[in-house]
Amino acid sequence: MYEKYESPLSARYASGYMLRLFSQRTRIETWRRLWTELARAEHELGLPVTEEQVAALNAHIADIDFDLAAVRERKVRHDVMAHIYAYGKAAPAAAGIIHLGATSCYVTDNADLILYRDALRYLRGELLKAAANLAAFAERYKALPTLGYTHYQPAQPTTVGKRATLWMQDLLSDVEELDFALDSIRFLGCRGATGTEASLLDLFDGDGGKVDELNRRIAAAFGFERCFDVCGQTYPRKLDSRILNALSSIAQSCCRMATDIRLLQHDRQLQEPFEDAQVGSSAMPYKRNPMRCERICSLSRYLMADAANAPMTAAAQWLERTLDDSANRRLSMPEAFLCADAVLRLTQNVTAGLRVNEAIVDRSLREYLPFLATENLLMEAVKRGGDRQALHEVIRRCSMEAAQSMQNGEPCDLVARLAATGAFGMTEEEMSALLAPENYIGRCREQVESFLTRRRDAYADAAAGSAELNV
Repeated sequence: MYEKYESPLSARYASGYMLRLFSQRTRIETWRRLWTELARAEHELGLPVTEEQVAALNAHIADIDFDLAAVRERKVRHDVMAHIYAYGKAAPAAAGIIHLGATSCYVTDNADLILYRDALRYLRGELLKAAANLAAFAERYKALPTLGYTHYQPAQPTTVGKRATLWMQDLLSDVEELDFALDSIRFLGCRGATGTEASLLDLFDGDGGKVDELNRRIAAAFGFERCFDVCGQTYPRKLDSRILNALSSIAQSCCRMATDIRLLQHDRQLQEPFEDAQVGSSAMPYKRNPMRCERICSLSRYLMADAANAPMTAAAQWLERTLDDSANRRLSMPEAFLCADAVLRLTQNVTAGLRVNEAIVDRSLREYLPFLATENLLMEAVKRGGDRQALHEVIRRCSMEAAQSMQNGEPCDLVARLAATGAFGMTEEEMSALLAPENYIGRCREQVESFLTRRRDAYADAAAGSAELNV
């Protein structure tokens, strides 16, 4: 196994569920299930397919001779025909009716639709687990004041929990996009070489009602209520674009959150999970790098870039069918799902074990709070009879001096400077009493509580928890 390239998504990052779902075994078993249901519907609707042949196909869905199919494909250069051949060898009694009235896209495209639907449903659950983790985190820290940032410069305080709701809101919007993509999936059915159903119409002696019923029965067997209204040989490739857009949206949200955590970990305000024996650096043993958040950002960039494949493919489809989508989709679609799975596993792990260093959060806020509270100090001084315009100039001058002092490595002494002027009619202690951080967080607590209450139905059924990482 070490002599051949293996995708890191398979070897390192994706879950066992997603690897099995997009495995060659699951794909070909799905093809065989499609061939079986086609034969079943044809039998039930009066075509020359016997009940015994349907039973034979059903009995041999799992015993796939991949080596035989590979040898056959090298000879005929056609994967579907190779597997028809291998299926016929496994179920010789039904060999003559496999794929009756179908074209290759009957199995390839319908199988993809089944796999994509199941993968999206799985990712939806994983997405909600991460949201549930953030909900618990936001509730816990809804009132903990922290320094806010705009342009990554110190700004009006917020709370740690309020900031987490910004991340959570992004994830819940991704659930909505994912639901839209899921709702867009229809079954292709058995529509023929150019989507006209001519072959089936011929088999059913011109009875279009039976053609519709056949497609309805096959679709229902795989849990689909509708087929696409019209199509060429394939299902509309616009759907792939819609799906990858939803996966890209997940990457955007997770990358944004992970970037925020990386910035805050630089100041030691937050810390992602770090295990007892974990090594931060091969050269610098003291380091505690935000490896998991960095990996989220790295994989998210790959996923966002991969999502560009689908719109380019959708735009390049010729008339009823061209094959230049095939090789691209074999790579871009499964890899996107595996990558989204990996990103969400990491996001679950980080959000479940995110640590807040409350002392450092408090210290960082208090360092800048005197600047942020100057308006409140000004208002209080005016209440005591001060001149607003004169006080504004005193604050401006003292703030510039204090900032310069801090740039020279000195601690913030703005309150002492203001008190020393005597212009405010307050002692330094009285000014400091006005600097309680909780007085400057606005409605953060109420906003968190309101948000979690209003959105609880979206994540209430998800179990908060972590995901075990492979590496």
